[in-house]
Amino acid sequence: MTAKVLKDVLERAEGWPQEDQEALAEYARAIEARRSGVYRLTEDERAAIAKARKSDFVPDEEMVPDEEMDAYWKRLGISRGFDIGHHEGSISGTRAC
Repeated sequence: MTAKVLKDVLERAEGWPQEDQEALAEYARAIEARRSGVYRLTEDERAAIAKARKSDFVPDEEMVPDEEMDAYWKRLGISRGFDIGHHEGSISGTRAC
């Protein structure tokens, strides 16, 4: 696929319903993460993580150990997921932005 074909598809996508545009953007983000090894959180994802941490949405005893998450990210082809940090409201990245 040439850059022109890609540009044409993206231009047509501007007329798609918002839900389809969001699906296309998410798919592109997944490809970028696979290619770069870096998953970039969206603002919505950052907000959801911060909200969950503040509300004890997932009790500590139900959290998945880092080693299991590292194996999961590796299976997806991403060298490291993200580290939301250990400080209140912190979503700092280990290989994530």
